[in-house]
Amino acid sequence: MREAGKLPPISVYNGARTTEKGCVAYAKAMRISALTLLIGSCVFCLGMAAILRAQTAKPVPPTPIDKKKVELGGSPWDPDWDRIVEQALPAEMLSAQVPKDVLRFCPRFYEMDETDKRVFWAYFFQALAGAEAGLNPTTSVQHTEPDVTKRDEVRGTAARTEGLLQLAYADKIRYGCDFDWQTDRKLKAKDPAKTILQPKNNLECGVKILVNQIIVRHKPLLTPSAYWSTLRPNVPSHLVFAKQMTNPPASCGLPSKSKIDKSETTQSVQDDANKGETPK
Repeated sequence: MREAGKLPPISVYNGARTTEKGCVAYAKAMRISALTLLIGSCVFCLGMAAILRAQTAKPVPPTPIDKKKVELGGSPWDPDWDRIVEQALPAEMLSAQVPKDVLRFCPRFYEMDETDKRVFWAYFFQALAGAEAGLNPTTSVQHTEPDVTKRDEVRGTAARTEGLLQLAYADKIRYGCDFDWQTDRKLKAKDPAKTILQPKNNLECGVKILVNQIIVRHKPLLTPSAYWSTLRPNVPSHLVFAKQMTNPPASCGLPSKSKIDKSETTQSVQDDANKGETPK
């Protein structure tokens, strides 16, 4: 007989399954199950958030060159590239720190919500890629012009511009871009496996370069010191970029008769603007 007031050993309850050792194991199992459930819930929530973002993402309108490539049966701009740009944008690119000349392309920029601003920047980089590389991600150009040719300190040779935004391996040093010359040097010039030609690496690098120009250095979008000649006023190649910027998102509020300076556009763009039509 046990003494009055004392409980029997835990091993007495529920037979062999309720020994003290069994209870400890059961408690551990319960903690593991709870942790597993928590992790599963987090994964589910993150997945749902990603789905909702995809569902609420606004389409980016095509640039004139993209529409023309589709008409001719060429390879169009990949919408996934828009998402790359939108996700790479830092908060400063959605703020009042963006220089005022953005209004020439997007009059309502400062009034738009962040989603619409991301769509605008995605269009901007599509236009830039159209002007720089014809939207071809494997474009690789060896320049010979004195005002363009520079020595690439990574390659150790005259710079070659590559990819959608025509970048160089030296940009890895200047802007922290994800390019690997030691790996790429073993591949052919236009091999899509090259790190510099991969759209994600190329576009993310382009965002870093533009952030450096307009946020870090406080320069306007269009400036003689721009990385890309297509963003330098009074340079012939700028006219190509200006033409690609004539079909921005509707949220920008660009009127059918564009406010873009006619002196900085091609005659065909001027004619289309006068007709109130989008250039083809």
